[in-house]
Amino acid sequence: MAEARRRRDITRPTWIVARRQTAGVGRRGRAWGAPEGNLAATLVLAPGCPPATAALYSFVTSFSLYATCLAYVEDREAITLKWPNDVLLNGGKLAGILLESEGTMSEVGRLSIGLGVNLNALPEASVVEPRALMPVTLAEEIGDAVDPLEFLAFFAEHFAHQDRFFRDEGFGPLRSAWLERAARLGDTITARMGAEEVSGRFLTVDEDGQLVLETPGGRRAIAAADVFF
Repeated sequence: MAEARRRRDITRPTWIVARRQTAGVGRRGRAWGAPEGNLAATLVLAPGCPPATAALYSFVTSFSLYATCLAYVEDREAITLKWPNDVLLNGGKLAGILLESEGTMSEVGRLSIGLGVNLNALPEASVVEPRALMPVTLAEEIGDAVDPLEFLAFFAEHFAHQDRFFRDEGFGPLRSAWLERAARLGDTITARMGAEEVSGRFLTVDEDGQLVLETPGGRRAIAAADVFF
């Protein structure tokens, strides 16, 4: 992501990959563990869309990661999607996504989509936030090492397909497909927004990509939060 910010010469969709990352950053500026052997990559796009549409690229990305994992994992039920931007394997965190955008109030001219995927190595326990899901690796699941660049090649193909579909058909079909793989749909979960925490039954993700909870005080639509099970 830092290299994407530095490279102002990028004029077409471009992947930037770090074989080794020493200053990984996750949501809200938290440290992100990225041991060598895992995938740390950023895709730079010029979507030319409203900010609300650009925010939905977390769903495009996570569903593309789900489709990519199916090339490695026989049990598709083992892979689930955690709102807003994680991919889980057997309930543990396999991948995280981070979006950074630049532009105006009406149009995003540049979107950087960062992802970290635990392919072969686990991050140090010290970088795992309290209450967060424990990380898992794809290699442990399949019993063999995973080549990061091979995984990225598969992912880039799936992403290109999902991106075209999203641009052509809108969020509706993607939302339906994403919800079929949503982690803890129908269960009671907790969303943390700064100092506020809200617990409720996970009802759906709405047409704007917001998390919808049924709480004691009624339905609550949440645009951004950290979610805990």
